[in-house]
Amino acid sequence: MLVYTIKFMPEGYEAAANDGDNLLEIAMRSDVYINASCGGNGTCGKCRVKIVEGQVRAPMHSKVSREDYDAGVRLACMTTVHGNAVVEIPPESQVDRAALGRKAEIRHILSVLGDRDLMRGWGVDPAVTKLYMELKEPSADDNVSDLRRLEREFQTKYGRTDIAIDLPVLKTLNRTLREAGWKVTATVMETDRGIGIVNVEPGNTEARDYSIVFDIGTTTICAQILDLANCSVVKVAERGDNGLDLCTVAELSDYNGQIRYGDDVIARIMYSRKKGGLEKLQKALVKTMNGLIKELLGMGGIRAEDITHIVCAGNTTMTHLLLGINPKDIMLAPYTPAMTAGVSGFGASGGTERSGASGIIIPPFRAKEIGIALNEHGRLFVSPCVSSYVGGDIVAGVIGSGMFREEGISLYMDIGTNGEIVLGNRDWLMCASCSAGPAFEGGGIKFGMRAGTGAIEQVKIHPSTFEPMVLTIGKAQPAGICGSGLIDIVAGLIETGLIDQNGKFRRDCDTARVRHGEDGYEYVICYAPETTAGRDIVITEVDIDNLVRTKAAVYAGCKVLLDNAGLSYGELEKVIIAGGFGHYIDIERAQVIGLLPELPMERFIFVGNGSLLGARLFSFSKDLLREAERVARNMTNIELSNSPSFMDEFVAAMFLPHTDQDLFPGVMKRLKNSG
Repeated sequence: MLVYTIKFMPEGYEAAANDGDNLLEIAMRSDVYINASCGGNGTCGKCRVKIVEGQVRAPMHSKVSREDYDAGVRLACMTTVHGNAVVEIPPESQVDRAALGRKAEIRHILSVLGDRDLMRGWGVDPAVTKLYMELKEPSADDNVSDLRRLEREFQTKYGRTDIAIDLPVLKTLNRTLREAGWKVTATVMETDRGIGIVNVEPGNTEARDYSIVFDIGTTTICAQILDLANCSVVKVAERGDNGLDLCTVAELSDYNGQIRYGDDVIARIMYSRKKGGLEKLQKALVKTMNGLIKELLGMGGIRAEDITHIVCAGNTTMTHLLLGINPKDIMLAPYTPAMTAGVSGFGASGGTERSGASGIIIPPFRAKEIGIALNEHGRLFVSPCVSSYVGGDIVAGVIGSGMFREEGISLYMDIGTNGEIVLGNRDWLMCASCSAGPAFEGGGIKFGMRAGTGAIEQVKIHPSTFEPMVLTIGKAQPAGICGSGLIDIVAGLIETGLIDQNGKFRRDCDTARVRHGEDGYEYVICYAPETTAGRDIVITEVDIDNLVRTKAAVYAGCKVLLDNAGLSYGELEKVIIAGGFGHYIDIERAQVIGLLPELPMERFIFVGNGSLLGARLFSFSKDLLREAERVARNMTNIELSNSPSFMDEFVAAMFLPHTDQDLFPGVMKRLKNSG
């Protein structure tokens, strides 16, 4: 019996609790979001809350100072309730969905191309589509069965005989045909096994043919609704800041509901091994997807019945969790996932002939079977993966970027908690994944945070006074530092000489902003009165070391791939940067710290959300969906953990920008001039 009421501020949500319940677990089951990067084991210190009133118990913790503890600050994961309570969630512990919708600088070249341009040579031919037909009414001279009548029309009009029909459709077929006056639209799904009739509805609804595509990220989930009849993203009207109506695409993002169970895939896999953990993770993910579906349908004024299918692209762990498949072996040597094939019903032939298909085929199934609230007939497709740590999101990005069919050699990079990289062209592709760590997502950084309102995203440090100029997301009071801000700060510190190339602060700096703090030397970015938390926001030597490790892992991974191919950075025609983080990264600043190679700016291409782009193309073209299976199957995966040269390259990159100064001649020249 639940005996207490816990009120979470500032939203005012109320949750019921028993005596001794854990505060973070109460928030989880009540859909109150509190940052908990470590999954609730007390190591990240992100789930800070303030007990306004009430009876709770929590031990002193190294992540909470005595001053803050006396003021009522606690870690939610370490707190149990023993009476009614009012709990305030400070801005730095909240999950800010509004920031996900902010508009990035439009600089990714592929944004100027329409989907038809990206699909050149493949054609618009969705794997699930609608076909209108008018059947002859039964008569004494023609009294074949309803199903045979439908089959005959397929043979006559479309020349197809390899037809199957779902049992639920067959059960209602006689009523549907007669009520519709024998004029119906069949929703059909094509796989390597033939055509399957998944729905029959009255009248001509070919123009009402839609799909929804998802990028299922570890941190965020992005979705779009597509108009299949016109090969475009659905457009909706919204009111701009100037009061005028604008036309924008029906696209939404939300934080993955699984983040309450841990920030990264390893934490999620560990949680899935707990009793009931896999089911909770799957339901949390699907709940987020259902929320986005409901909003998208409302934005576009579209009926759920008119969605014929869903296409999802995500990393290998997210793919397993979406389907409710145990991912535990992904993190255990020799790192073998349960499956890498996509849910598509297509083999890896690379052509359109079914006889050329190869490999085990996983046919698409009803989306409702995994809890997606859509309709009775909507099918689910999932992008194929390559390995445990190179997933369907990367395969989708490779297809979406077009690098798989170009003659020139490209390097595709998706930088996040993991750094996934692909090298190659139309003749060959190799890939690797390096555990970059959570620094770019705010993890492991004292005042790190995701890219939400108040996150510091741009910093310029004056070369003489060493005073910072700070810009935050939403122009709000500073609350913490996001990934792009972290790069800016460290680049500024080394350019002004406040730190050396080992990332250590100079002890003779003529500024009070460099000081010795509780975690060693640090630089004060914002003083307490300027912040939402009422604490000085600093960057420490520990933070800088974490960033250097992250950038070193990414750079070393790229270098190992190039070495395996017998190539140098200079031979790359393109460096394709994908992912949400890529929207906001400053190439020049990233080169200063040695994250990106020093190449001419025109060689860098931004594709935005490559995973969503690829999923969109898969929805429009079954041939591209089949091509994805071929690309995934033929991509050579390099296990960096088994590469003897990776650690050497990693150690070499543990320097700002690199121990080999010849790799960054322009950066070194600027640093010497500024010194």
